[in-house]
Amino acid sequence: MLSFVVSKKQKTAADYFVAGRSMPAWAVAMALMAALISSNTVIGHPATVYQKGMILLLGNASLLFVLIFVAKYIVPFYRHVIGMSAYEYIGARFGVAGRMYASAGFVASCVFDLGLTLLTTAIALNIMTGWSLTEVLLWTSGFTIIYTMIGGMKAVVWSSVIQGSVLIGAALMIIARLVFAPEVGPPGAVLGEAWRAGKFDLGSFEFSWASLFDTTVTSQWLFLLAYLANWCRRYIADQHMVQRYLIARTDKDAASGAFWNGFLCVPIWAIFMLIGACLYGYYQLSAQPGPALSDNVVPHFIVNHLPAGIVGLVLAAIIAATMSSISADLNSISTVLTTDFVGHYFPNLRDRVQLLLGRLLVFASGILATAVALYMRPTEGAASIMERGVTVAAVLSGGTLGLFFLGFLTRRATRQGCYIGIAACAVFTAWGLLTSTSSSGKRLLDLGFNFEMNPILIGVFGHVVLFGVGYIASLLFGGYRPENVEQLTFRRKYGTVAASASATTNTSAHS
Repeated sequence: MLSFVVSKKQKTAADYFVAGRSMPAWAVAMALMAALISSNTVIGHPATVYQKGMILLLGNASLLFVLIFVAKYIVPFYRHVIGMSAYEYIGARFGVAGRMYASAGFVASCVFDLGLTLLTTAIALNIMTGWSLTEVLLWTSGFTIIYTMIGGMKAVVWSSVIQGSVLIGAALMIIARLVFAPEVGPPGAVLGEAWRAGKFDLGSFEFSWASLFDTTVTSQWLFLLAYLANWCRRYIADQHMVQRYLIARTDKDAASGAFWNGFLCVPIWAIFMLIGACLYGYYQLSAQPGPALSDNVVPHFIVNHLPAGIVGLVLAAIIAATMSSISADLNSISTVLTTDFVGHYFPNLRDRVQLLLGRLLVFASGILATAVALYMRPTEGAASIMERGVTVAAVLSGGTLGLFFLGFLTRRATRQGCYIGIAACAVFTAWGLLTSTSSSGKRLLDLGFNFEMNPILIGVFGHVVLFGVGYIASLLFGGYRPENVEQLTFRRKYGTVAASASATTNTSAHS
């Protein structure tokens, strides 16, 4: 219903994609939270703790440090130099090829993210309702695609506020049921059992050269490195976050919303990780059979050990989390495809055509995400969905954080250097993926000179390769730099708007 009400007020592409830049700070914070908190959180985080302990806690908490930098420097920068897409900036700095590369990297990683979200939701609903995985995926993706196509960004934001509240309430009820479960002993018994079993352990803190080459155990230092790179990429170079900075009515609202978003997300992640530890203690003390797959532990508990009324509420929370996250990402993908690809070749499209095209691209993106979900289905003995997802997401980023910093941190980077850096990153990533050893001990290609380190480092090193090679190539070979390079780097002052978003967009479109 909210989508239909909001859709009647949308008369321009700006209304559909960036909510007319009218949202208050608290709504921005909730919208940013909804882009991260999904069924991956509800299903994936407890499953990882249930299987291996709190190995992802510190990585998630590192978001708080990233957001200090983002709120102070990145948010005002974007609000002054772009119109609707983060990759307008890359186009203004490095030309259309750089813009297309960054856009394509975002679309690939975001579609993968959507696939994981659909999959974790399907697992829950499959166990809780008995429907087949395929049926659940089709119904969930279909409904969410429709309401995103109709409602646009305003529907995403206001739905996020409601859905986030339902999700938090459901999490607290599950914890209360576990901690005070009479069938396992005195209150808190599950916590004691989980502690004794090491489910509150943060994982390996080995800091050695050998730990970099261990493909079976990922140390906390590698997780932290991967997560820091991931958070920087998401909040600095990914459209689905940058787009939420643009919906705020003022720069102050945008910066405040970005900063306080961290204080919403980190506690929610911690709560669901605590649920995973409590679930381990519960199944050890209650003598009840647990699920065969760790990724099934939350829906298995909900179906078998919660009252029927609570099951309905938790089911609603999972669906709500999925809808808010998927709708946000679908809108962002549509924005990027409409503005960065179609908008480049057809810059004079009317608003009505852009709106129609944006909605059609929402539909197409949802279909691709559903295909990813089917491909990533869990199997017995495999790592949890979240653990596998961290590695794949890092690789799919394609060095886009390095690309952004190449333009943002240095004036001397040139278009030619950027393209050489992109090529080097692509070659390195392909070599790493083909020659690395998986957790099962297999590699796709043996060249004699192989990537022997933990595969999670492929994505991290990709950013470094793109930035390093791009900068050195710029110094060696020179190349084109935009006349307004001073306004497109870190040194820019934000007291006045030196370059309007529309001017930058036009520069990008014709570069």
